[in-house]
Amino acid sequence: MSDGTETAIERSTMERLVTGDDDAGPAEATPSPATDRDMVFRSRDVNVYYGSFRAVRDVSFDVYKNEIMALIGPSGCGKTSVLRCYNRMNDLIRDARVTGTITYRGVDLYDERVDAVEVRRRIGMVFQKPNPFPKSIYDNVAYGPRVAGQKKGLDDIVENSLRKAALWEEVSDRLNDSALGLSGGQQQRLCIARAIAVDPDVLLMDEPCSALDPIATARIEDLMQEIKQDYTIMIVTHNMQQAARVSDTTAFFTSDIHSERDTRTGILVEVDTTQKIFSNPSDERTENYVTGRFG
Repeated sequence: MSDGTETAIERSTMERLVTGDDDAGPAEATPSPATDRDMVFRSRDVNVYYGSFRAVRDVSFDVYKNEIMALIGPSGCGKTSVLRCYNRMNDLIRDARVTGTITYRGVDLYDERVDAVEVRRRIGMVFQKPNPFPKSIYDNVAYGPRVAGQKKGLDDIVENSLRKAALWEEVSDRLNDSALGLSGGQQQRLCIARAIAVDPDVLLMDEPCSALDPIATARIEDLMQEIKQDYTIMIVTHNMQQAARVSDTTAFFTSDIHSERDTRTGILVEVDTTQKIFSNPSDERTENYVTGRFG
């Protein structure tokens, strides 16, 4: 894809994320420092609250185009809460709120004029457990485009999405069969195909291999490497080896424990290239975690 085409796509994306009166104009884009890589997300001082409880504190990092970023850390440190900020899934949780700033290609994701539904179309999500609809394989993949009003070209969209998800060869002769009859690994790849059928820019993956066997896990990891040329990927994982194998950048989280209240708040310890995080981290807490001394 040429630079000119990409620029046009990004401009169009920003415009579609904004709702409201035409006279209101687009949400204000925040200038980012010059870089030789395209910044997709810029996060500064992000906090996640559930009611009055602050679950995650002061998270700041950047995510770049066509990279895989892994979020790692012990259970309860807020990794999933942070991941859900990037397509505003936390909006769907009662009493949840997010403070700080998250920009997507320069647009404030939490600007009041931004349409959260369009955000979730551009920034898809794959969940921990495969969740195919009780429909045919074909209808699962075609669901998103149909909801968006697309009627023509569905056969091509379904085939292309299944091919990108490395599932076409296994299901091409049974597209009308129930998706619930697929194996766990096939169901998860179907969910990936369903997510990319609406042509997203980013894929968020919340422990996508935790319920899969090693063979299915290896297929998902290979798939992530194949599709990152088309998408930016953020993945939450408890599997240190997986993070080391698939990601370009790793963010390590841990928890501040409040003994008096018996609560814990997630904090970001450090972000760096995956190679550095696993070979020469800057913080002793990171080293202790990746070497198995705690967590």
